[in-house]
Amino acid sequence: MRLKGKKIISLVDHEFEDLELWYPVLRLREEGAIVDIVGDQANKKYIGKYGVSVESDFAYEDVKSEDYDAILVPGGWAPDKIRRFSSVLSIIQEMNDAEKPIGQICHAGWVLISAKILTGKKVTSTPGIKDDMENAGAIWYDEPVVTDGHLVSSRRPPDLPDYLREFIRVLEDKNE
Repeated sequence: MRLKGKKIISLVDHEFEDLELWYPVLRLREEGAIVDIVGDQANKKYIGKYGVSVESDFAYEDVKSEDYDAILVPGGWAPDKIRRFSSVLSIIQEMNDAEKPIGQICHAGWVLISAKILTGKKVTSTPGIKDDMENAGAIWYDEPVVTDGHLVSSRRPPDLPDYLREFIRVLEDKNE
């Protein structure tokens, strides 16, 4: 239980990429972390792109960045919805300022773009938003996982094992 006592936010909205939400949540819980699912409303059922559902624990406005050790943003079409909430952008900015681990995969880069935290950062994402990432000032790589300090990014579901190994390592390193 390498992450016992660690608290992590996993953001959600409808049409999240099912594996990109559930694989990290389950993997981190296996390591002893508390992972709260946070959406625009508490106790709301969200449906993924392929029909897998999840219920939120809290609403975006109900969580404070200082109460958490890290945050995850899944891909799919949900990031285009998630990034419209100023409370989410504030949480991302605060976690970035505190250098807490931020994980993003696939289209999740849209949320970090809207939070304006990518200038000069090394990242990856689905190739479909490469131009968006670069236009936001990021340095984009076509690799399974890219880490720049506390920011861990990945491309797509086949990269999930590499992504989670790296995210867990970065979160563990914050303990030292």
